[in-house]
Amino acid sequence: MHPDRAAGLVAGKRALITGAAGDIGSATARALAAGGARVALVDLDADALVPLRDDLAGASGRPAAAFPALAGDVTDADDVRRYTDAAADAMGGLDVLFNNAGIEGPVVPLMDYPEEDYERVMRVNVRGVWLNLKRAVALMLQGGGGSIINMASGAALRGLPMLSGYVASKHAVLGLTRTAAVELGEAGVRVNAVCAGPIDTRMMQSLATQAAGHGDGTVAEAHAAFVAPVPMSRYGRPEEIAELVAFLASDASSYMTGAAISIDGGASAA
Repeated sequence: MHPDRAAGLVAGKRALITGAAGDIGSATARALAAGGARVALVDLDADALVPLRDDLAGASGRPAAAFPALAGDVTDADDVRRYTDAAADAMGGLDVLFNNAGIEGPVVPLMDYPEEDYERVMRVNVRGVWLNLKRAVALMLQGGGGSIINMASGAALRGLPMLSGYVASKHAVLGLTRTAAVELGEAGVRVNAVCAGPIDTRMMQSLATQAAGHGDGTVAEAHAAFVAPVPMSRYGRPEEIAELVAFLASDASSYMTGAAISIDGGASAA
């Protein structure tokens, strides 16, 4: 996000991002930092977060301590409690959670989908979101409220062939989002879901490569097939997701909760 567009929106917010080393996670960290937020970065490999932490510190002119880099497994309840508490301790509380960590799983027909892959996708994409949601709510209630943004997908709104595990997991994320929003509205904790279309990330490259492997087409042809239903005729950029997350993290979205927000170049309207 351009600093002029982010300035003031999230100033003073204390945010935690899971999957922060990935394309969307790192873009969002930059957007929030540009807007004046403190940002705790969580990923399986804390070493992968060090360059991002240093970039955030350098760009913002703030110390690296403003951007704690924490190793953590989103599927492990003890680990989730450890890193969320560490983040809150380092930042003096927690106002924002971007529940972003997720995996795509294999691209295979439903009948051939391996059980172990299905369980892994559900563990990361659903259990991980649920565990982080639970712990973040507990911390936010201590501070009087906050904003939780769950990374869903356009796959939360429709069925997609060859992606049964991923699609099921993202439908579950949307269900968690709506349930939490209803439960927590009076307590001042807002919970929304970002339903992204195809975004130019490692995950989309993986999906295109896998899709090409199931037919005679090339990766470029698979890419074109993903773009074909998008009226804007392109992949989105991670920075475009980051701008939406920054808005949802801010007080500018104070009357929004339980929303499933499509950011997909018009694909859901076509």
